[in-house]
Amino acid sequence: MAGARAPQSSVRIGKVIGTVVATRKDERLVGSKLLITLPLDIDGQPESGALVAVDMVGAGIGERVIYAVGSVASRALSGADAPVDAVIVGIVDAIEGAGG
Repeated sequence: MAGARAPQSSVRIGKVIGTVVATRKDERLVGSKLLITLPLDIDGQPESGALVAVDMVGAGIGERVIYAVGSVASRALSGADAPVDAVIVGIVDAIEGAGG
């Protein structure tokens, strides 16, 4: 179909570019590390629209990560009703194949 776009994946690759410190936040996020994550395209080039993601794996600034967005993100946390739209679920060691 002309003009059709591929569906967006719920799991993506990004790069951690910063941290967010919030002394006051929803009680379901207390103890969570918040990282600013820049989405990357298949070639590893930055896309627009950095987002804040809850870190589940101990990622650091400069690392490439795997993150989930949308309803699957809140399910990755122990409290499925947490107000989360993005969660880091892995640290990328290498990408092989297209764009790696």
